[in-house]
Amino acid sequence: MATAKKNQEAQIQEPQDFKTRIKKNPIISSIVGIIVLAAIVFIGVYLYNKHVDSNNQEAATKLAKGQDYFAKGQFDQALNGDNAGYPGFIKIAAQYSSTKSGNLANLYAGLAYYYKADYDKAIKYLEDFDAQDDEFISANGIAALGNCYAIKGNTDKAIDLLKKAAKHADNPIVSPYCLIQAGILLEKQNKKKDALELYQEVKTKYPQSAEAADIEKYIQKVSE
Repeated sequence: MATAKKNQEAQIQEPQDFKTRIKKNPIISSIVGIIVLAAIVFIGVYLYNKHVDSNNQEAATKLAKGQDYFAKGQFDQALNGDNAGYPGFIKIAAQYSSTKSGNLANLYAGLAYYYKADYDKAIKYLEDFDAQDDEFISANGIAALGNCYAIKGNTDKAIDLLKKAAKHADNPIVSPYCLIQAGILLEKQNKKKDALELYQEVKTKYPQSAEAADIEKYIQKVSE
């Protein structure tokens, strides 16, 4: 039990080369921003597992090795496994689909494919991730899926998911950024009134958030 809990609470570290990739890609930089980075910060603390059954414990033990590969940016090994007994996120998600660790493997797999720029597969696994009622893990999973759709050009779907992520989280860490990113996408559709509503929500509902400090410039832009 203690081992499984420790494995479940192991934090994912941001792959170092991902920062470079974001900086070099203005599309990713503008759309993704810190949403996925926030996801990485919180994903490792999987809040669902207060009681771990034996099957989930087995999955959690296997998942821990994948977390290590993921943190090092070794996405192929994380996804497909190695020759040392680790099966990979894909097999864990399939074999332990009824467990919470198997569900988490879908999220890891989706993000790993995201970093590999295989957005179709990223969408598949992120869609398979069953969002729960926690504030951080599930909200960031939804936001990551929205980022994928934005990059694929499905702006309406991306906006809906980012707004859903903001509502799901309902906290000053995740929600303001999701709302702003949804607003930016709305601006690109020339829907300034809709964008303004989201920016006003950041201002009034999350005044202590980091994003609120700069929200007036967004409000002014769509009010002109």
